[in-house]
Amino acid sequence: MRVGTVRVRRGVAQVALLAGVLTGCSGGSDEEPEGRASASAEASRGGGSAAVKSGGSVGAAGSACALPVTFDVAESWKPKAVEAGSAEGEGELAEELAAALLHQGPVTAACEIDAKPAGNIGFLRVWTGEAGDADARTVLKEFVAAEKGAEQAKYRAFRTADGVTGAEVTYTYTSEALDETKEERALAVATKRGPVVLHLGGLDTDEHRAMLPAYELARRTLRVG
Repeated sequence: MRVGTVRVRRGVAQVALLAGVLTGCSGGSDEEPEGRASASAEASRGGGSAAVKSGGSVGAAGSACALPVTFDVAESWKPKAVEAGSAEGEGELAEELAAALLHQGPVTAACEIDAKPAGNIGFLRVWTGEAGDADARTVLKEFVAAEKGAEQAKYRAFRTADGVTGAEVTYTYTSEALDETKEERALAVATKRGPVVLHLGGLDTDEHRAMLPAYELARRTLRVG
């Protein structure tokens, strides 16, 4: 299965394996004081990260993904909308497996931004939810809690230069299928059109760290539409 095109053509074991590679966020509820956010981010990537050029923005009407927020996409990264109605599979089980990968906690996959054209293996994924009263931190915790495999989760608040506020989490994720632990992170904001979660995974920790500048560009330029 590729989440982007949502094709289900293999058995349950293969789907589970790929799900572990492409997704991976989970439980953990430790709070990290906001004042430690910069130091924590620096430590998690083992040093500073070089800035990346913007390749344009995504989120506005007419862009690759129409979202409740807009943000800049790193140069050469390719955004593509995730269409729930485009699933192709063989039977009820295939449809259920596809649905399981498209929904996590209170949000649904809406857009994935592929790093492969820029030379990395991973995605920056955008998840959106229904409008309601839930705050960003609650949504993010529910998103993380919806999948097993995460440890050492640290939550904190963030605020952009443009005044957008939200919650962010860093953690480690262990895939049972691959028996490998890697770093993950995500952020959430609340909008009038519903919550939005941005998640950065990666094939492994090295890939994740290499893609951090693209994630940081998205967070820095994030605007509520």
